[in-house]
Amino acid sequence: MLVALAQSNEQGQVCYQELVDLVSATVGGQLGRGPGLDRHGALAGVGWAGSCSSLPFLLGRAGDVGQALRPCEDLGGPLRQGGSGGSTAAYARAPPPQISSKRSSSFKRAIANGQRALPRDGLLDEPGLGVYKRFVRYVAYEILPREVDRHWYFYRHRSCPPPVFMASVTLAQIIVFLCYGARLNKWVLQTYHPEYMKSPLVYHPGHRARAWRFLTYMFMHVGLEQLGFNALLQLMIGVPLEMVHGLLRISLLYLAGVLAGSLTVSITDMRAPVVGGSGGVYALCSAHLANVVMNWAGMRCPYKLLRMVLALVCMSSEVGRAVWLRFSPPLPASGPQPSFMAHLAGAVVGVSMGLTILRSYEERLRDQCGWWVVLLAYGTFLLFAIFWNVFAYDLLGAHIPPPP
Repeated sequence: MLVALAQSNEQGQVCYQELVDLVSATVGGQLGRGPGLDRHGALAGVGWAGSCSSLPFLLGRAGDVGQALRPCEDLGGPLRQGGSGGSTAAYARAPPPQISSKRSSSFKRAIANGQRALPRDGLLDEPGLGVYKRFVRYVAYEILPREVDRHWYFYRHRSCPPPVFMASVTLAQIIVFLCYGARLNKWVLQTYHPEYMKSPLVYHPGHRARAWRFLTYMFMHVGLEQLGFNALLQLMIGVPLEMVHGLLRISLLYLAGVLAGSLTVSITDMRAPVVGGSGGVYALCSAHLANVVMNWAGMRCPYKLLRMVLALVCMSSEVGRAVWLRFSPPLPASGPQPSFMAHLAGAVVGVSMGLTILRSYEERLRDQCGWWVVLLAYGTFLLFAIFWNVFAYDLLGAHIPPPP
C-alpha cells in the first residue's frame, strides 16, 4: 500500500489497480491463501474498509479515499505489464509524489513518512497529562482551528526554545515603568509630568531624526493602567501565539505594529508624541480575533463568543481612554498628550499582515502570494512615511511643540 501511495500522481491520486493488486498479494501472503480483491476493491472475507481505515491519515490532507483512488487510465503515463503465474496486470507509472510547495520541509517529510497518522481521539480525552502538557493542550485549542493541526502541534511540541520574546518585552516594559515611576514619583498619567517627555525612549515629533524612537516608545507607558492592560494581553495572547507560530513570526508582527503606530501618528497627528506598546498589542489581538472569526466553526475554545465580546469591549475602552487623554486640556509645561492613532494602526496591521501569518501554520510565508502582497503594501507605507517625515513637516509648515 505504501508503495502505491509513493507512486501517486501530483494530485495525490493512487493507482487503483496497483493498490488492489499490492494489497491482494500482501494479504494473500500473510494468510497463506490468496483471498484477493475483486474489481471493486472488496477484500474477500476481510473487507476493504477495515483493511484501509488509516488511509485518509496516510494521505494527510489530500482528501478522502474516494478522491484519492482513481482508475489507472486516469493517472496518465505509460502502462507497464507485469505479474506472476501468467497473469498480466496493467499499471500506471505516475511521477514521484509532489506535495504542495507551501508546506515546510518538516511537514513534507511527515506527510511522506506517514507521521500524520495521529490518534483520532480528541485531545480533551488525553489521560494522565502533567501541568505543562495541559497548558500546551490549552494553547492548541485556543490558537489552532483544525483538529489535525491541534494534534500535530500537541504531539510535536517541545518546551525549548521557550516563548522568550513576549516575556522579555513585557519584563522590560515593567522595569522601565518602575524606574520612571520611582524617579518621577508618579504612577498614573506620567505624561503630565514635565520631565517625562525628556526620556530618550519617547517618540516626539521634534526628535524625528532619532530613528530609534519610532520603536523604543513601546517601553514607555502613560501610567499603571495602560501598562497593566498591555502586559496582560501580551501574556494572555502573545505568549500562546509565540508558542504555536514561533518567535520570528510573532516578533515580526509585534514590531510591525509598533513601527506602523509611530509612523501613522507622524502622518495623521503631527504634533503629538507616542508612548506605550499598544501598536504591537493591537496587532496581536486583532490578528487573533480575526483568525477566530474566520474559523469560527473550527475553534474549540470555551465561551468564545463571550470572550470575544469582552475583548472587544476592553480594547474599545482602551482606545476611548487614549482619545480622552489626547484631547484633554494638557498642563502648560507638558504639551500635547500622546496620540491614539497607534492603536488603530496596530489593528490594521493585525488584520492584514497578522491574519496572513496566523493562517499559515506549518507553511512557508515566502511561498504564498498573499504574503508578498501584504509585504509590498507595508513596504509602500514605510517609504511614504519616511518621505513624509523628511519633507512634509517643512512643506506644510507644521507647528510642532519644541522638543523637550
